[in-house]
Amino acid sequence: MNTDTDRDRGLLSPADRAYLLGEREMSHDQSRRNAEARIRNRVHDGVLDFDLLLHALSRKDREQIFADVHTDDAFLDGLRAMVAFAYVGAYEQGLAFEEVLVPAVRNSEEAIAAKQAGENVSVNVTFDVETEVENTLEGVAARLEAGDPVTPRQLLALVMEGKHDPTEHDEVVLVRAGGDSPHDDGVDDQFLERLAAYLEADLDLETEGRAVIRPR
Repeated sequence: MNTDTDRDRGLLSPADRAYLLGEREMSHDQSRRNAEARIRNRVHDGVLDFDLLLHALSRKDREQIFADVHTDDAFLDGLRAMVAFAYVGAYEQGLAFEEVLVPAVRNSEEAIAAKQAGENVSVNVTFDVETEVENTLEGVAARLEAGDPVTPRQLLALVMEGKHDPTEHDEVVLVRAGGDSPHDDGVDDQFLERLAAYLEADLDLETEGRAVIRPR
């Protein structure tokens, strides 16, 4: 999660970011409701603007926006979060994400082929999601209570749920498990550093596969 509130205004203003991060308190309920309504409206109108950006922004400007996508981790995280935000929002309203993703990919591939290669293509897009319950968040919370290690993804899920506060513990031991590498699934040192910063905690990278977060 990007917690930098001082960036230039985007969909959100610096004040909006501070409010969402709990760094700006509202003295009245009406002020809080106004802030939340303002954020909702800006995000809604920002989503509508992507239709204009897709069709009217020049290729030169688009390429400059994405020029550092391979090296700018924060920007890449933002792209992933943008898709995740759309996925969760559609899911909560009962809209299959396939109805968003498949036409977007198909239309993009057709446009790229026509503009860059002068070709008319047939595009087949397959989107399939399979989930398997590995553990419950209550189980993750119980592991923290017992002082047992958890994975960074488990801790992040617990934080996002909002029912348990991991900063109540003196330390949280994290192990990077699964895959062929301790850095699989996007869990690298920068991921851990951002997670620690969000929790306002210190990070100790003890070994390649083990880290400890200690709340300040």
